[in-house]
Amino acid sequence: MNKYPSVKPAVWGAVAGAVAISVIGFSQFGWTLGSSAERMANERAQTAVVTVLTPICVEKFRQQSEATAKLAEFSKATSWDQRSIIEKGGWATISGGETPNSAVVTACAEKLARPL
Repeated sequence: MNKYPSVKPAVWGAVAGAVAISVIGFSQFGWTLGSSAERMANERAQTAVVTVLTPICVEKFRQQSEATAKLAEFSKATSWDQRSIIEKGGWATISGGETPNSAVVTACAEKLARPL
């Protein structure tokens, strides 16, 4: 009845090989699923946006009239109020946007709160 007795071990070997290469590929070679790669790309893009826009936000704050007095006032404010000051000033709003980027607001507030 068994016409091909060597087929069964070959099939099991192929299955074991597929499982082994999948495990090794994902754990050792850095393979990722499309959803994971997309999530990582979005995180890196957001980080890049914050990295680029934070110095612009800080510079806009420092270029306003009476910047020294406003920076002293800013330093005395609570962190919540500091975020509010930046949001109201519009320094963390991307050109053409209507609302400020919250990550840029946070980074800008942290940078302004640090002494030079």
